[in-house]
Amino acid sequence: MKPILSMLKIIPILLLSVACAENENIKPHIPQPEPVGPKEYSFSTTPSWVDEFDYEGLPDVKKWGYDVGSQNNGWGNNELQYYTEADLENASVGGGVLTITAKKEDFEGFGYTSARLVSKGKGDFLYGRFEVRAKVPPGKGTWAAAWMLPTDWAYGGWPASGEIDILEHVGYDQDVVHISMHTEAYNHGINTQKTATKKIQNATTEFHVYRVDWTPDYIKGFVDDVEMFHFVNEKKGYAVWPFDKRFHWLLNLAVGGDWGGQMGVDEGAFPAKMEVDYVRVYDLQ
Repeated sequence: MKPILSMLKIIPILLLSVACAENENIKPHIPQPEPVGPKEYSFSTTPSWVDEFDYEGLPDVKKWGYDVGSQNNGWGNNELQYYTEADLENASVGGGVLTITAKKEDFEGFGYTSARLVSKGKGDFLYGRFEVRAKVPPGKGTWAAAWMLPTDWAYGGWPASGEIDILEHVGYDQDVVHISMHTEAYNHGINTQKTATKKIQNATTEFHVYRVDWTPDYIKGFVDDVEMFHFVNEKKGYAVWPFDKRFHWLLNLAVGGDWGGQMGVDEGAFPAKMEVDYVRVYDLQ
């Protein structure tokens, strides 16, 4: 009887051992953590700084000043215009738009006049959504731009402190618009600039909305709410990413220059007009 009892005691142990062995081969279902994607930022729905150009006369002095002079002042790209100050012939507001006009006329030793509006000291920003609704001029030799430069130049002169180009258009390449970023590591001087281009069939005859979303981690560029540019903060210092300091707006229409004048200048294209329906800034939330 004892051997039988011993066997009866062993059988449950064997069954338990088999069950445990089988369970060891069954891996528990532990869901894998979802990969962490890049942070997406949001912006206020109401602009914190805006010019709707719903008045008449000169641009609002509370929002805009002027860069006055020419490339002889130490800036410019071998352009042919002299930028005037508070001259209705070159910068005026009426009919709900700002009009910047480049004219063929002799002034201060230059053959053209135009205007370059700046918000420095009146609208300086660190991060946000920057939006401009504009119509650019046709014609060889025109070079229209809505862009941003550093207010404090904390990392040194161009391009070390950066440049944000929200809209650029040169008339010899009609309806092709550009969004670009320039830094010490990435700039057109060494042909490494970060640029996106888009062909718009009616950029010179209709208004379009040009925009950048500037955050601590990326800058995205859009035309009519369609993303066309994405520049990521590589976390490698100011030479790659100087965009942690204040910047301000510039609106201007240049004539000729290293880029705008590559195919010559059609004198018949002047006076040329860049029209701006509004400029808006939305805070980063």
